[in-house]
Amino acid sequence: MADIRFDGRVAVVTGAGAGIGRIYALELAKRGAKIVVNDLGVARDGSGSSRSAAEVVVEEIKKMGGKAVANYDSVSTMEGGKNIIKAGLDAFGRIDILINNAGILRDKTFHKMTEDDWDMVISVHLKGAFCVTQPAIAYMREAGYGRIIFTSSTSGLYGNFGQVNYAAAKMGLVGMMNALKLEVAKYDIMINTIAPNAWSRMTQDIFPPEFEQRMAPQFNSPLVLYLCAEECKHTGMIFVSGAGWFGRTALVSGNGVCTGNASREIAVEEVRDNFDKIISIEGATMHNSGAEIFQYMTPLLSPK
Repeated sequence: MADIRFDGRVAVVTGAGAGIGRIYALELAKRGAKIVVNDLGVARDGSGSSRSAAEVVVEEIKKMGGKAVANYDSVSTMEGGKNIIKAGLDAFGRIDILINNAGILRDKTFHKMTEDDWDMVISVHLKGAFCVTQPAIAYMREAGYGRIIFTSSTSGLYGNFGQVNYAAAKMGLVGMMNALKLEVAKYDIMINTIAPNAWSRMTQDIFPPEFEQRMAPQFNSPLVLYLCAEECKHTGMIFVSGAGWFGRTALVSGNGVCTGNASREIAVEEVRDNFDKIISIEGATMHNSGAEIFQYMTPLLSPK
């Protein structure tokens, strides 16, 4: 089969000045894409700023014969998001791919978390994805093509101690994808969510030192590049990866149990007595929209 190429495509990668974002930018460039390298150059907690992070990656891409421009806007404002997309349109005339990768950490246990700790993390991860994706979607709808990646985390999908703010933001991105995929599917815009695991400044105090090589960021990029490829027609999926392992994860529904007749009152004891059936996910089913949940209620809602 032919190699996957991105010749003629333009990709925006936020938070591309280091770590896994840098790898995405370099790998896309190696396969022909023109890159907008966005990075505000902040510390892990979101403080400070520096243009050097984005500029260094742009120079790396140019040295290997690729084309790239740097952008230093914050993803956390609408103005910043518009400027990031405008940078690609001004430099290359189009936007085909958007990888929402920018992130910060403000880890604290819930009872010690400040309002600022909460707001900063939600602003960068969740609001940031909105601020950059909305102007990208505006262009992609007109073009009739787009590939978008949201970056979630196993912290949001499954939980992690001391990361309530981060987990909430990361799970919010799944909800954003689930709704947005329905709005843009007819425009050949595919949106998927990844939860990559890699050694970086974000995770260096989470993973043990001996994992540094085995959890290298580049082990996640093949999946992301495939999801960004024109031939990939999958949308609305969640993937977890790390150390060369790739797998899909999903929200599922068990069959549950119908109680009452949709007209009489239901006693709490009926829930208690059927609780084993209610919590069972045997024969669980994945759904493409919230509307599909009503299938479980059909016996109660159908006209008698």
